Amino acid sequence: MILKNKARIVTDQQPHINVEAVLTESERAALHDFMHHYPDPRAASLDSLKHVQKRNGWVDDAQVNAIAQVLGISIPDVEGVATFYNRIYRQPVGRHVILLCDSIACFLMGNESLADVFKKQLGIQYGQTTPDGRFTLLPICCLGNCDKAPSLMIDEDTYGLVSRAQVAEVLEQYL
Repeated sequence: MILKNKARIVTDQQPHINVEAVLTESERAALHDFMHHYPDPRAASLDSLKHVQKRNGWVDDAQVNAIAQVLGISIPDVEGVATFYNRIYRQPVGRHVILLCDSIACFLMGNESLADVFKKQLGIQYGQTTPDGRFTLLPICCLGNCDKAPSLMIDEDTYGLVSRAQVAEVLEQYL
């Protein structure tokens, strides 16, 4: 069967990104520095994503493409790392990200009722950001803090043995 005018061009070329317009000079320098730490530039993907994420709190598609171009690797390679790691955010998040652990240890120690208190006090559900942009609430599969369950993390601070009564006190620390 001959398909007239139905042929499509398949290419492995990546779209050209104006890296200077997407990444700052210091971000580009950091990415080049990361590449020198690893024998394979793909290994620098996570460090690069974390570094670029610091500017806006998340990484958009243009930044993923620019990182791929700087590292000389494919966009799917960078996208794969970005979507695998649950602390690389691919959409805007609040100024503070609350990660509530839902591992089996936290589940057994009452993470669901703790999550209900957070949701009620913040007025949001998992995956949402408060209207003032202050908090984003997300579940996380394990924080490795099982001996202090239920656990949560806000930004880089880890809390353990958190009770329902302590939620307001914890949130007040992030004004």
